Amino acid sequence: MSVKPATDYFGRTIPFLELCGVRALSKEKGRTRLRVTAGPEHDNSFGRAHGGLIMTLLDVAMGSAARSVLGDEARIMTLNMQTQFLEAAMGELTAEGRVVRAGKTLIYCEGDVRDAEGRLLARASGSFMPFIPKKARAEAAS
Repeated sequence: MSVKPATDYFGRTIPFLELCGVRALSKEKGRTRLRVTAGPEHDNSFGRAHGGLIMTLLDVAMGSAARSVLGDEARIMTLNMQTQFLEAAMGELTAEGRVVRAGKTLIYCEGDVRDAEGRLLARASGSFMPFIPKKARAEAAS
C-alpha cells in the first residue's frame, strides 16, 4: 500500500478516513460536513455500503462538530453513539454532524447521512467528551 499525502479533516490527520476515501467539505461552529463515494471496496455482502463506513462518517461528522465549538486544539472522545439505518446506501454519500447541546464536560450531537438525491439513509446521535491529554494537564497545572 502506498502512502498518500495527509488530508486535513478540520485540523486533524485521520489515516483511516484517508483509507476510506472520505473528504472534508465544510466546517462552521457546531456543524460539519463530509463526503465519500462508496465503491465496491466499501461494499457489504449485499453489494451496498457497509454499515461501518456509514457509522464512521457519522462519528467523525459529529465529533468534528463537537470539536468546532471548542476550538482547533481541542480533542474529543466519543462516549456513545446510537445509529439508525433507514435505507441501503451506495454512491455519493454526504454526512452532516450538528451540535445540539454543548456543556463543559459533555457535548451532545446528531448526524445524518444522505445520498446524492438527498434521501436520508442513516441518522445518529452521540455524546462526546472534551479530552485533555495528560501532558497538557500537567503543563496547565504547573
